[in-house]
Formats: sequence, C-alpha cells, structure tokens
Amino acid sequence: MASMTAEIIRPAVEVEVEVEVADVKAVRQFNRFYTRRIGVLDPYLGGDMSLTDVRVLYELAHRDTPTASEIGKALHLDGGYLSRILRRFEAQGWLTREPHARDARQSLMRLTEAGHQAFAPLQQRSREEAATLLAPLAAPERRRLIDAMQTVRTLLESPAAHAHAKPRTALLREPGPGDIGWVVQQHGEIYAREYGWNSDFEALVADLASRFLRKFQPAWERCWIAELDGERVGAVFVVRKSATTAQLRMLILAPAARGLGLGARLTDECIAFARAKGYRKMVLWTNSCLSAARRIYAARGFQCVKSEPYEGFGQKLVGETWELKLQLQR
Repeated sequence: MASMTAEIIRPAVEVEVEVEVADVKAVRQFNRFYTRRIGVLDPYLGGDMSLTDVRVLYELAHRDTPTASEIGKALHLDGGYLSRILRRFEAQGWLTREPHARDARQSLMRLTEAGHQAFAPLQQRSREEAATLLAPLAAPERRRLIDAMQTVRTLLESPAAHAHAKPRTALLREPGPGDIGWVVQQHGEIYAREYGWNSDFEALVADLASRFLRKFQPAWERCWIAELDGERVGAVFVVRKSATTAQLRMLILAPAARGLGLGARLTDECIAFARAKGYRKMVLWTNSCLSAARRIYAARGFQCVKSEPYEGFGQKLVGETWELKLQLQR
C-alpha cells in the first residue's frame, strides 16, 4: 500500500448543495404520494380528530407534565392554534393544568385518565396501520424502507440547527489499511439492502478489490476514498484495461452522503486522472437499475454502447457498457 499513499491527498472542501428544480419537483411528488398512501387526507385514524389533534395528544401522553410552549416548539405549531386545541381537550376532560413553580406565565399539563383512554385506541390503530403498510414487503425490502426513512430523518432533522452549523467537510484521499475491505463491505451491504442482490455480488467485488491490491500499477491506476466529516462514505477505482483504455470500477457512496455531489466528484477525479495519464478512452460496466450512477455518467459524456439482459446476483438485470472518449486538454 505504500506506493498508493505516496501521492498528495486532495484538499478538503466545504460541500455546497445546490437545489435544482427537478429535485424540488421530486420532493413534492413524494410528499403527495406518501400523504395519500398513509391516509393523511382522510379522517385521521378513522376518527373525528385531525392529524394535528392526535399529534398534540401524543405529546401530552408521552411527556411528563409539559408546558404549552414545549409542545408548540416540538410540533412547530402557532401558539394561538395550539391554545385552542388545548382548551378543547380541557373542556372534554382530557387535560388538567397546574401552576408552574418557577414560571407564573406557564402551566404544567397532564392527561387525565379519560385523556389516556381517548388516546389508547388511536395509538393502537396507528400501530396497526403501520403494520399493514409493511406487511406486503419481504424482509429485505422492509429493511431497505426503514433504512431509507432513517436516512431522510437524519438528513432533515432540525433544519434550524443545521442552518447555523459548520459546513460539512468532504475529503478525497488515497486508501490506507482497511479501506479496501470497507469498500467490499459497503458493496455487499448496500446492494443487498437496496436491490436485493445476493452474496455473489459481494464475492465479485471482493475479487476485483483483491486483484487491484495484488496487481496494482501505481503509474496507471488509482483509488480514491471519500470522507465526510472524517467518516468514510465512498470510493471509486481506475484500473488499466489496456495501454489506451482506462476502466472506472466500484463507484460506491453511502446513503447518508448522497445528494452532496460526492459521486460526481469521485467520477470527475477518475476522468481527470485517466486524461492526465494519456488514456484515449474510459469504459465502465453498470446496470440499468443504477439510475443515480447512470445520470452521473451521462452528464459527463459517457455513452451506453452495449446493453444486455442477464441473470445474476439473484436478480434479472440488464448490464450496460459505457464509454467516454478522452480528449487531452491543452
């Protein structure tokens, strides 16, 4: 590995995210789909309360004597709107208030036994609806969905806090001990979770990675590991296919790092390296289902020159060969 770490590491950069019109459209389409799918537009949980009513009731049931301001902050609710909901709950006998010992402007709230009895069937129906949503999915699909939900939550959690946070720092570096094994692991886990591919694919990646280590040609080949805030999140390889042709291989990006332009940046490094080494062409093999990667390749001038269906990795797939003619920049 010493020969691979002799080159200068690319400097870290702050990641800037540009919001494109197509991205905004995709978010809105997903919002419409998901709200329809979980029945938000219908009478919520089959009752006569709104989604907001139930969310307020949930907070009251799961917090220890909260104040109205705490609930309003948690749910991002207008104070007047929340006050009307709380008064209605109080009139129904679901809520009691007691003075706050340290703040006379606030009251400590508590659900009554009647309030808990009103909330219990709503919570049970919510659990049943979630189970019904998941039931048609096989275990790998279910895990993929839950992981995707966690990714969405992680990326969007507390946007107000993120607005004042330090920009995330991305770094491309050459591999060190353990990095190539991590690349194999990521391919095995991500492709199994997101596409249902079996261990044959992980075995293929392990073979390619092992070959790269054992037959590495430092003058003609390269690997980059992408880090985000000090954590490994991606990788890509350039290998020598012939004296005139370089091959891009094993581009991978962890879900938590997607949407930041790192996949494009890794690809750009491969193209720049191949061009600088005098390769006339760069090729790669991918699959038609890998839409995000295909968009990156197409945007950089790669063209699909061969497409062929096959059965592999436990799935029916369409393999594709892409090529890019490299022009030396003067």
